[in-house]
Amino acid sequence: MGQTISEKILARASGEETVKPGDIVTCNVDLAMVHDSSGPRTSGKKLDELGVPVWDMDKLVVIADHYVNLDTPESKNVQDICDAWCEAHKVKHFIRNQGICHIVLPQEGHIRPGMFCVGADSHSTTAGAFGAFMVGVGATEITGVMATGDIWVRVPENVRMEVTGALNPGVAAKDVILKICGDHGIMGFGYQVVEFCGDGVAAMSAQDRMTLTNMAAEIGAKTGIIAPDAKTMELLKAWGISGVNADDWQSDADAVYAKRITVNGDTLAPQVAAPSSPENADDVGNYPNVKLDQAYLGACTGAKLEDMRMAAQVLKGKKVAAGTRFLVAPSTIKMRELAAAEGTLQILEDAGGIILPSGCGGCIGLGDARLAEDAVGISSTNRNFVGRAGPKSSKLYLASPYTVAASAVAGQIADPRDML
Repeated sequence: MGQTISEKILARASGEETVKPGDIVTCNVDLAMVHDSSGPRTSGKKLDELGVPVWDMDKLVVIADHYVNLDTPESKNVQDICDAWCEAHKVKHFIRNQGICHIVLPQEGHIRPGMFCVGADSHSTTAGAFGAFMVGVGATEITGVMATGDIWVRVPENVRMEVTGALNPGVAAKDVILKICGDHGIMGFGYQVVEFCGDGVAAMSAQDRMTLTNMAAEIGAKTGIIAPDAKTMELLKAWGISGVNADDWQSDADAVYAKRITVNGDTLAPQVAAPSSPENADDVGNYPNVKLDQAYLGACTGAKLEDMRMAAQVLKGKKVAAGTRFLVAPSTIKMRELAAAEGTLQILEDAGGIILPSGCGGCIGLGDARLAEDAVGISSTNRNFVGRAGPKSSKLYLASPYTVAASAVAGQIADPRDML
């Protein structure tokens, strides 16, 4: 019987020849990632209390991204704890204030196909876009991983999510995953791996695919994964990874899937998720006359270089509507620099965009992009739960970078296809 890419990775990590759904195996962790909010002040503190060292400093990455760029006593305290712990423990891979962890991690050459990784954040699933199996875990589990380098796993079932055809101009991976959220709900794939494939996925840029695996968390999946191809390897090479054979990490033709689901890319319209859940997704045309106070291009889901390019396609030669703030927080500093060098950032600024520091920021209701009381916003982020991006009285809609940009110009939710 054939194996999926996920089963092959779990078999390798556990030292087994093959695994099947339901098996309970102990896996050796290739890499563990924590950030300033989830790492030193929680798991690091517990290890110190127990007198237990980190199992392998070569395999631990600490990324400060949540509480950076904020001049508040709480933020300073979190950063001081993070800095001090990393210095005291001589952390080899401590990345401070370079952008959002889920984008920085592969960008800095830490992710490659076939790896088994854990992260102390639910959107660690982003690494699946590179053919790695990465899951988000809680404080107790990441503490155990940091101490032992192992974690037990019940092998999940696999779902084959095929995107057929080609996405039309103005439609992106964010629209695909919001459509899936709307059709199946935020717990639609509990403890399953969603393997994204098909012509529609193949046609996406490697960066855009990261949005699919990132938001596997929003459909309740254990993780999301995409088998590596030439586009994957080209991006990894640009980020310093070479010598990896993509052919080793492909699902077999006779692999068994619990479900096979098709998303028709040819007919997919831009999607918008209404407050206060990603599963409240519908075609953009079903949101007439929704006035906006703010449009935000940010987060690990929606401010990568490719995302900023999407927004620039809409915004070139246009101006943001009076009374609507348009805020841009590039996912990483490197991507900000690339966007500046090629002129993309200038297009966003010329349209009226305000460029914010790279970091989690507005996605988690911190910094200048935090929504005000009773404000209505649209965002390229991955979640719009009540109180996440601002006070409970605020309302947040989710959309692709294309739709966020078009809505900023219109001052209300708008179809980007009308502006391309």
